[in-house]
Amino acid sequence: MSAIEEAVEVRVPVRTAYNQWTQFEDFPQFMEGVESIKQVDDTKTHWVTSIGGQKREFDAVITEQNPDERVAWRTVDGPKQAGVVTFHRLGENETKVMLQMDFEPEGIVEKAGDALGVVKSRTKGDLKRFKDFIESREGNETGAWRGEVDQTKTN
Repeated sequence: MSAIEEAVEVRVPVRTAYNQWTQFEDFPQFMEGVESIKQVDDTKTHWVTSIGGQKREFDAVITEQNPDERVAWRTVDGPKQAGVVTFHRLGENETKVMLQMDFEPEGIVEKAGDALGVVKSRTKGDLKRFKDFIESREGNETGAWRGEVDQTKTN
């Protein structure tokens, strides 16, 4: 497994950053290689990605969600991946968004890309584009889901 940790500071309140992050269907607007995400239910999403000419479809499940604090997930099929995004209040209108992710590269191309830092670079770029996306909206998120997912009930 490979691990990535990246963070970005955004000039919006923690509630706004969190609310936007819960709008998974908007991820293609700032995540490179993500073609679409469909929210199947409160905890399940279906992803379609295209990276390096390789198209993939897989499902992921939210394993923990606490409003304004964290969203954790893992894949249930397809590429092995798990992670958590945490939200840290730095000030009234400033939030640190931190992403921690573990993943298992598949095949020689993905393993080479991981070794060259491609995934880390892409993740850093995705967080920068999230910053630009939410700040360009002047702090107006596209929606919100304020429900909670209890980790003890999803494992």
